[in-house]
Amino acid sequence: MARGGINKAVVKKARQAILARGEHPSIDAVRIEMGNTGSKTTIHRYLKELDDGTSRRDAGPVPLNEELAELVGRLAQRLQEQAQEPLDEALARFEEQQQALQQQLDAARGNQEQLQQQLQIQASALASETTALLETRSMLQSEQTRNAELNQALKDCDLRLEDKEQQIRSLEDKHLHARDALEHYRAASKEQREQELRRHEGQMQQVQMELRQAQQSALVRQDEITQLHRDNERLLAEQRALHKELKQTQDAAAKSTTRQAQLSEQLARQESASTLLQERLRVATEEIQTLKQDADKGAQSSKDLELRATKAEAGLEALRLATATQAQPGTAAD
Repeated sequence: MARGGINKAVVKKARQAILARGEHPSIDAVRIEMGNTGSKTTIHRYLKELDDGTSRRDAGPVPLNEELAELVGRLAQRLQEQAQEPLDEALARFEEQQQALQQQLDAARGNQEQLQQQLQIQASALASETTALLETRSMLQSEQTRNAELNQALKDCDLRLEDKEQQIRSLEDKHLHARDALEHYRAASKEQREQELRRHEGQMQQVQMELRQAQQSALVRQDEITQLHRDNERLLAEQRALHKELKQTQDAAAKSTTRQAQLSEQLARQESASTLLQERLRVATEEIQTLKQDADKGAQSSKDLELRATKAEAGLEALRLATATQAQPGTAAD
C-alpha cells in the first residue's frame, strides 16, 4: 500500500539494513523493515531500480537500443505502477473501512452481550418481583379470609350479645315483678297483722268491759251469780278461743316471716345472678371490643397489602417497560 513518506531513499535504507544483517532484501522483508508500510509494487520498483543501478555500475556502458528498451520498460512499469496506486489506495481504504466495520461489529457484539446480560438480570429481577407479587397476593387472600372470619365472629358475638341483653332484660323484668310481689305481700301481711291486732285489742277491751259490767252486776244482783258464772265460763271459753285465734294469727305471721325470708333469699340469688350476668356482659363487651380492634387491624393490614401489591405491580410494569426499551437497541444492532 502507498503511504506518505515512502520513497526510494527509505527503501534503499531498509535494503542496506537487511543486507548488513546478511539477509536477502526481498519485498516482504523490506516492507517489514519499514514497519509494514508502502505498496509492494512501489517497493518492487525501487528495489529493481536499486538493483539496476548497481548492475550498471558493475557492467560499464550500455548500448543505446538496450537503454531505450530499458527506458521503455521502466516507463511501462511506471505506468503500471501509477495505475496500480489508485487500486492500492482503494484497497487500503477498503481495508480501513473493513477494519472500522469490524470494530463496529465487535462493539455491537459487545453491546449485544451486555444487553443480553442486562436482559438476563432484568428477567431474573422480573421473576423475583413476580414471585413476590404472587406471595403478596397469597398473603392478601389469607388476610381477606381472616378478615371475613373475624367479621363473621363479630356478627356471632353481636348475636350472642343481643341474646344476653334479652336474657338480662327478662331477668330484670322478673326481678321487678318479684320485688313488686314481695312489696305487695309485705304490705298485705302488715295490714293483716294490724287488722288482727286491732280486732284482738277491741275484743280484749270488750271482754274487759263485759267483765266490769258482770262484776258490777254481781255486786248489785246476788241472785244472778249462777248466771254470771255461766257468763264467766262463756267468756273464758271465748277468751280461750281468742287466745287460740291469736296463736293462729301469730303462726300465720311466723309463716309470713318465713315466706318473706325465702323471698328475700330468692331476691338475693336473683341479684347475684343479675350481677353475674352483668359481669358476663362486661366480659362479652370487652371481647367484642377486642374483636373489633382485630377486625380494624385486619382491615388496615389488608389495605397495606393491597398498597404493596399495587406498588409491586407498578414496579413490575416499569421493569417490563425498561426491559422492552433496552431490548430495542440490541435488536437494531443485530
